[in-house]
Amino acid sequence: MTLIARKLSAILQQIRTAEWQAQRKGHSVELLAVSKTKPTIDLIQAYQAGQRHFGESYLQEALFKQKELSCYQITWHFIGPIQSNKTRPIAEHFSWVHSVDRLKIAQRLSEQRPAHLSPLNVCIQVNISNEATKSGFSLLELPEVIGKISCLPNIKLRGVMAIPRPETDFSLQKAPYRQLYQAVKALKKPELDTFSFGMTGDLSAAIAEGATIVRVGTALFGVRN
Repeated sequence: MTLIARKLSAILQQIRTAEWQAQRKGHSVELLAVSKTKPTIDLIQAYQAGQRHFGESYLQEALFKQKELSCYQITWHFIGPIQSNKTRPIAEHFSWVHSVDRLKIAQRLSEQRPAHLSPLNVCIQVNISNEATKSGFSLLELPEVIGKISCLPNIKLRGVMAIPRPETDFSLQKAPYRQLYQAVKALKKPELDTFSFGMTGDLSAAIAEGATIVRVGTALFGVRN
């Protein structure tokens, strides 16, 4: 067993434990392996250990990896900032986008998604801690934005993504996720079934507050280059 395989097993056990502690249904949380800056051999080792969902933030690097790993049945997620001039290749080469932080980006992804592909799964990025250094919609904007993006063709609005201000206290880690989860649930839109919450440092807190996808890179692949 490779080091990455051992780390993957430990992370999955942590996820299952967090599900149990939160009285969540087992296997209700998907692990997204954040593989940006990591060599393809690392992705192959994770894949051989059972991982299928991989998240990338740098478009050219991601496209190279997709070509190199085309023989593997990988589900590719784009999780980084999106410039308007990058929407076409993202629409053409990914199954998921977690970082829709402007209506214009959603519209371009909708227009540029190839007709022969299934609708692109997208999550709205919410700046839940109202940090000046982070992009995303505010909680107050959420109902209007969801209404507009839900109507776009060729994409499927699945839910929300958030990266709150880092905290070390468990209760403080949970608070912003709880706030966003409750805000989305209050809209009573069952199609919004995805909560892309939590990373290496706050995985358990995110799962306690409704995460359905957790994005883990450092704990699996080591510190980024």
